[in-house]
Amino acid sequence: MLATGIVLSIVGLGFFCWLLFTLAIYALPTFAGLAGGLAAFHSGAGVVGAITVGLLVGGAIWALGQFVFASTRTPLRAIVGLVYAVPAAIAGYQMSFALAGLGLPGGVWQAAFAVIGAVVSGCTAFSRLALLAPAPDGRGTGSTYSPAGGRLHDQG
Repeated sequence: MLATGIVLSIVGLGFFCWLLFTLAIYALPTFAGLAGGLAAFHSGAGVVGAITVGLLVGGAIWALGQFVFASTRTPLRAIVGLVYAVPAAIAGYQMSFALAGLGLPGGVWQAAFAVIGAVVSGCTAFSRLALLAPAPDGRGTGSTYSPAGGRLHDQG
């Protein structure tokens, strides 16, 4: 019974870490959507109106960020990437701090693991944002492998 509890704890922690890194890029749109939805609710829009406003605001922030990141070059691209990575880093710090508190006594080591989690989470969010943007030539990577011809597509 004890071994089952330990295994399930490890699986649960692994699931939360995977969830953190998968959803890290959505921290800013989620926060903006929640803020917009709460503002709409408190202004008298009702529950359905608040949910609708929240979804629209979150989706608009996500689409705007993707468009700006894909259509610009440095330094604006780096600024947009940081705007998405900083909330993810903050969420990563909080999550890592809480998870480290489960297995470590409070203090320097807990904060050190939290900082490492913040850096990894922020870098993950930035790299996922960069992966979702199309390539600069507009045709994809430009060097995909063709198993039929045994050569790269761009090599005529």
